Amino acid sequence: MNPYATSMIISSLAIGTITTLTSFHWILAWIGLEINTLAIIPLMSKNPHPRSIEASTKYFLTQAAASALILFSSTLNAWLFGEWAINNFSNPISTTLMLVAILTKLGVAPFHFWLPEVLQGLSLQTGLILSTWQKLAPMALLLQLSQTLNLTLTLLLGLISTLVGGWGGINQTQTRKILAFSSIAHLGWMVAVLKLSPELYLLSFSLYIIMTSTLFYVFLTLNSKNMMQLTTSWPKIPALTAFSLLSLLSLSGLPPLTGFLPKWLIAQELIKQNLPLFALLILMSTLLSLFFYLRLTYIISLTLAPNSSYSLPLWLNKKKNYLSMPLLLTLCLLPISPSFFITT
Repeated sequence: MNPYATSMIISSLAIGTITTLTSFHWILAWIGLEINTLAIIPLMSKNPHPRSIEASTKYFLTQAAASALILFSSTLNAWLFGEWAINNFSNPISTTLMLVAILTKLGVAPFHFWLPEVLQGLSLQTGLILSTWQKLAPMALLLQLSQTLNLTLTLLLGLISTLVGGWGGINQTQTRKILAFSSIAHLGWMVAVLKLSPELYLLSFSLYIIMTSTLFYVFLTLNSKNMMQLTTSWPKIPALTAFSLLSLLSLSGLPPLTGFLPKWLIAQELIKQNLPLFALLILMSTLLSLFFYLRLTYIISLTLAPNSSYSLPLWLNKKKNYLSMPLLLTLCLLPISPSFFITT
């Protein structure tokens, strides 16, 4: 792609997200979301392959429908109350419609059907943008609506999302689809705690961005798009592959890694709010996700392909490793939990 076109697209992505993050009016927020959607489509379809074109079309149709629903619900609220402010959403019907629209943009179950197919049709670089940067603006809008949402509805959607994310990822062999279902499961945790504790919602989202970015960078470096390619990753870059095992375990939420921190705090918050049964159910649903994370770990670490190549392995090349900081954050952020307890 032309570097001028690439710079324009990246700038449009940044402008769209910043517009939505800094807006107080629903029309401005809607414009920012539209800029975001239109800016990423050229990145999706830059490879002239039928899967890329199909993914771009599915993404555009889904996002257009969700944007129309956002515009309709904000117009309905303005018609009833005369307010276009984002933080002044009083009508329960408008609030529910807005929640459905934003969750569709994010890919939260049961509005998730587009996400695995779209992510599978993209390159890993574009998939990284879709899984991280494109979620910033809808998550910010969801945070501003948090106190007007129905608690029972958010808890139900969160539980459904964690279950669907776990069940859907079990039979997958493509790493991009596994990351898509992992995203659905993690978003379920965030939606469940959204109304109870917006601080935990922000913490979970921040750690999700760090851990998912690390795993995408690892798969990019290893050039692995399915489980078969992961079996040959250890002879290529042993040190990076070893860290990728820990990154997968961190994303699954095993202690004492970083991914355990948000699940631990969210479960504790649910118990504080007299929801122990829901906390038990959402923790049990995490075991489904844990299964396919452990399967990936097993394939990478205990399944070694025969090495018939006489060339030097990639880890002998003295190159700078730009993954050291993301890997460190993915593995070692659990000690910040005492300070978080003090602040909350």
